[in-house]
Amino acid sequence: MKIRYLFFLMLFCYSCSKNEPRKPINPKPSTTLYKETIKEAISLNKIEDAKILQLIKNDSTKIYLQSSQGFWYTYINKIEENLPTPVNGNEVIFEYEIRNLNDSLIYSKENLGIKSYVIDKEDFISGLQKGIKLMKIGETITFVLPSYSAFGITGDGNKIGINQSIISTVTLTNIK
Repeated sequence: MKIRYLFFLMLFCYSCSKNEPRKPINPKPSTTLYKETIKEAISLNKIEDAKILQLIKNDSTKIYLQSSQGFWYTYINKIEENLPTPVNGNEVIFEYEIRNLNDSLIYSKENLGIKSYVIDKEDFISGLQKGIKLMKIGETITFVLPSYSAFGITGDGNKIGINQSIISTVTLTNIK
């Protein structure tokens, strides 16, 4: 019995001492790929911003404001009364349309219909999510959204392409 015990003890000790760590099958990805991707994104954003700034410069009839979230907007119908703006959890009802930077209609108000959206609780165009929080009932605002605040690198899978900036005119009709 002692011999068996001694045999298993020696087997156990020798088998543990010779384990070598396995080498990874796939080596770690190069950090240069990430750096290149970031440089490319920055370059694309600069090009988009230049196009948007040119559009704003050419539209001298309106005053555009830049938001801290990276989009521009101008009031078409501004309400001067001290009315509330939507906050987290409010349901808003609005109409909107989407145009490209050449001012060609992509989706009309009729195509999109009346939209109901719960602030910060539902998925929607990120720039418009933030922009609607600036609005009062009855106001109409035109938002100029760079692609990273609109549909991003995927587009909408239909009429809006990848990395496409958009113009959206929104009329807020109700806050619940």
